Amino acid sequence: MSKTLVAFFSASGTTKKLAENLSKAIGADLYEIKPAMPYTRADLNWMDKKSRSSVEMDNPKSRPELADTSAKISEYDCILLGFPIWWYTAPTIIRTFLESYDFSGKTIALFATSGGSGIGNTVKELSSSCPNAVIKDGEVFNGKVSDERLKQWAEKFQ
Repeated sequence: MSKTLVAFFSASGTTKKLAENLSKAIGADLYEIKPAMPYTRADLNWMDKKSRSSVEMDNPKSRPELADTSAKISEYDCILLGFPIWWYTAPTIIRTFLESYDFSGKTIALFATSGGSGIGNTVKELSSSCPNAVIKDGEVFNGKVSDERLKQWAEKFQ
């Protein structure tokens, strides 16, 4: 079994709760990806085209700054990477995270939370941010997910 890290970004707390449950269920370390400038409720208003999240997601070059880059990625073989789905893909801060570390030879499996959309082309879209890693198509989890279900999902990648 490989050494696994559950890394996640959560804007509203939903993905954080899922990541914490996943980490506990499989006995993996946990790392929260935090923006240098936290998102406010107004920043997350997807109906406002001028909101911070809308502006970031509309700009393919957007790379929100991280609060820190202290994740010990080199210590892990497998990274289970979680985030909310924004505009049918990962938030741009996930690209910032992937481009801030060397993921060479690592397996990255994606998991997400969403109010209604799937994971779409996220693997393809994120591949250029960590070209020497193997990114595996993930799953969108919504609502209450059992520890057993989380273990079954994670075992496919470890």
